[in-house]
Amino acid sequence: MIPGIRGTRDILPGEAGRWRRVERAAAEVCARYGYVEVRTPVIEREELFAKGTGASTDIVQKEMYAFTDKGGERVTLRPEATPSLVRAFVEHGLDQALPFAKLYSLGPMFRYERPQKGRYRQFHQLDVEVFGIADAAVDAEVIEMASAFLTELGIAGELVINSVGCRECRPEFSAALIAALGERVSDLCGDCRRRADINPLRIFDCKVPRDQPIIEALPHSEDYLCEACRDHFAEVRGQLDAYGLPYRVSHRLVRGLDYYTRTTFEILGSGLGAQNALLGGGRYDGLVKQLGGPDRPGIGFAAGLERLVLALPEGAEDAAAVDAFVVALGDAAWGPARVLARDLRRAGLRVLADYGRRSSKSQMKRANRSGARHMLILGEDELAAGEVMVKEMATSEQRRVARDKVADALGAGAAEQAAGGGSGATSGPARVVPDPGTRRVRV
Repeated sequence: MIPGIRGTRDILPGEAGRWRRVERAAAEVCARYGYVEVRTPVIEREELFAKGTGASTDIVQKEMYAFTDKGGERVTLRPEATPSLVRAFVEHGLDQALPFAKLYSLGPMFRYERPQKGRYRQFHQLDVEVFGIADAAVDAEVIEMASAFLTELGIAGELVINSVGCRECRPEFSAALIAALGERVSDLCGDCRRRADINPLRIFDCKVPRDQPIIEALPHSEDYLCEACRDHFAEVRGQLDAYGLPYRVSHRLVRGLDYYTRTTFEILGSGLGAQNALLGGGRYDGLVKQLGGPDRPGIGFAAGLERLVLALPEGAEDAAAVDAFVVALGDAAWGPARVLARDLRRAGLRVLADYGRRSSKSQMKRANRSGARHMLILGEDELAAGEVMVKEMATSEQRRVARDKVADALGAGAAEQAAGGGSGATSGPARVVPDPGTRRVRV
């Protein structure tokens, strides 16, 4: 056997329903807020991330899967989605094509790093971006949308926010950090000594225990904001208050990418270990211009799907249950059973049927294992009467249904169950057959 590559994993049938639940919620919430989907390639030019993500970041320095292709060009598997979406926004003129450039994307990313709980070398993200709107109201709306997404999934988290300033006020804050560090820079870990030279704000990202007392004593970004950034942050907080959305301000929240300006935020979960951020993002007002586009502000967030799947409550998987399992009794029923299954699938129902002309007992055992809501029994009696015996698996209730009304009966039952209607028994064409006149089928 050739095993999978370290840091990658297979999403198996027992877990796939939870993934569908997350992906479906992402698409539904994005649609509610007016976002449209964009799908970008997983392979891009290396310079896109060197310029966009930032040459000083761990992603570019250590984690990218970059290589020279057969044409001699440096390419990389995308480590994050934002630069790719900025490229697509610029390359295709989406600011002119859309009334509001509100984009989202779902897909795999790649980083060469140590695998941890909920963190892999191939991982998947929901990425949400808004271009062209500088108003603080959109910052608050993006944050509220991120919170609404987690609420939709039944996941609780703590919202943490900060402002890291802009190109006007950040140099003063960076200088204050270096001054406060003084000779203690040499006491920091190697990564932090490198960050002090390239981007001092990223020292706050450090997780090395012995560095923490030094970092905790450093100045706070909020104390160095210019008037415009201070007003912007106050407006964001005021709108979050109006939404009734609780949050905590943390001076250490600078995010790990060089392009962030002003608002940054994360929503933290529990039970995920050291890597406890469920999602995070912020504003990046200079990135579009930096990557060759018009001078358009931007803000967005990314959510790791692996972590969201782990954080989902038990039983929160997307409904992928089988609507019906067709059982054929006797040779004469095999062909009609196949046709019945085909017709129900065309009606939009999820239907299984056995193969290999197995015994009725074997078919019924498989129907039980399938988790189907109904067993549809087709034998000589049913063929002669133009009916199908429908067994409700949850209650063992059986009823005869006209052959051409089965799809309606099962569809109505599914709708009742989705609305909390219990067993899904229906009125209309389906009629309950009392025990004395009913051929009971035991499983």
